[in-house]
Amino acid sequence: MPEFLTTPQGRRIAYHRTAGKGPGVVFLGGFKSDMTGTKALHLQAWAEAQGRAFLRFDYSGHGQSSGDFLDGCIGDWAADAMAAVAGLTEGPQILVGSSMGGWMALLVARAMPERVAGLVGIAAAPDFTEDLMWQGFTEAERAAVMAGRLEQPSEYSDEPYIITRKLIEDGRRHLVLRDPLPLRFPVRLLQGTADVDVPPAVALRLLNHADSPDLVLTLVKGADHRFSTPDCLDRMTRAIEEILPGL
Repeated sequence: MPEFLTTPQGRRIAYHRTAGKGPGVVFLGGFKSDMTGTKALHLQAWAEAQGRAFLRFDYSGHGQSSGDFLDGCIGDWAADAMAAVAGLTEGPQILVGSSMGGWMALLVARAMPERVAGLVGIAAAPDFTEDLMWQGFTEAERAAVMAGRLEQPSEYSDEPYIITRKLIEDGRRHLVLRDPLPLRFPVRLLQGTADVDVPPAVALRLLNHADSPDLVLTLVKGADHRFSTPDCLDRMTRAIEEILPGL
C-alpha cells in the first residue's frame, strides 16, 4: 500500500519510498502513467540491491493520487514533483524522468537546483504540449482544443488521450527550451531511434540547448518509446551508475 503526502496545494500524492544511502534516486513518470510501471519497479529493485534511497510517486490525477486527470496540467504536476522532492527526500537527488517525467525533472532542476545531483532522461519530452501536440494539430484539432478538449486514440490504453485547452495553455507557461537552461550536474539522455511518440530530434534539441558540464546522449537503435526491454532497463541503471562516482 502506498503512503500519501499532502502537497502545499492540498493535493494528496501517493508514493512509495525506500530508505537507503544518498544521493537518492527519484523516478518521475510520464503523461497518464503511474508509479507501477516497468521502469519504476526496475529502478526500485536496483536501488534496494544497492542500498540506495529511492522514491516513486503518482502525480495528482494519476494512479493512486487524488484528483481527476482532466483537471491537471503541467504546472500542477511539476508542483507535485517539487513537493515530493522537498518533502520526501533528503539532500541532492538523481532525477530519472521518463517522457513527460523528463520535462518534470527539468522543471524541478530549474526551480530547486540545490536538490538535484544528476539527471537521467528517458525519451525526455520537454515542451511536448507545444512542440509535439499543438504544432502537430490540424486547424480542426486546434479548434477542438480551444473549444475545450480534443480526443485522440492511444496505443498505450483503451481509453483515448483527452487533450484539454488548460493543458495546452498552461504548458506554454512552463516551457524549458526557449530560455537558457543551466544544468550544473551530470546529465544522461537515453533515446530510442524507433520512438514515434517522442522522436530523436527532441533529444538532440535538448542536448544542444541545455548547458551542462557533463551531458551525454545515447541513441539506442530500434528502441521504442516504452524503453522497457531488459537491455533498455539495464542502460537506465548504468546511466545512474555512470554519474554516481562523481557525486
